[in-house]
Amino acid sequence: MKRSSRPPVLEPRPSPRRRALSEEERALWDTVAKQVKPLRKHRVAKAQAAPRTEPFPAAPATRLAPSPRPIAAAPPPRASKPAVPPLAPLGKRERNKLSRGRSEIEARLDLHGMTQMRAHRALTGFLHRAHDDGLTFVLVITGKGRSGGESGVLRRQVPEWLSLPEFRAFVVGFEEAGIGHGGEGALYVRIRRARY
Repeated sequence: MKRSSRPPVLEPRPSPRRRALSEEERALWDTVAKQVKPLRKHRVAKAQAAPRTEPFPAAPATRLAPSPRPIAAAPPPRASKPAVPPLAPLGKRERNKLSRGRSEIEARLDLHGMTQMRAHRALTGFLHRAHDDGLTFVLVITGKGRSGGESGVLRRQVPEWLSLPEFRAFVVGFEEAGIGHGGEGALYVRIRRARY
């Protein structure tokens, strides 16, 4: 007996019959249906049953408005550096205490005779050490540098350097020193406390 190579024909299963709702179930359903709020309607293009065969009518010639330029997405936030604290003047009271010797000057730096580059390096290292050592007041001697009626280069430069952001992490403020500590040729510098 020869077997057929055709697959067997499967008969479709009969669909399950739906039962009718009882009056109690229908009343419950109506109550629930009345309490439900519809979701936001999304505009969905409806599919047409038959493709359109007639051509579209010609659109009137109108000038199209230029499409708006796309807004560039904001760059992801960077890990920003903490804001540089502003300089604060020493104040008359603190300056008087320093000039009269009532507050201690804990370290001194003499920049006499140095080039600008060497003086900048020396000042940077000095302020780093003073900050790390937890000092409060230091004296930076620039010298008056008067030659031919002009004030010295370091006397002009050091206050500018101390105002730079690179030094503000170490310096709270500075003032011209009292006469006993060098007057115009020196600066009292208040060191910022180290945060651990």
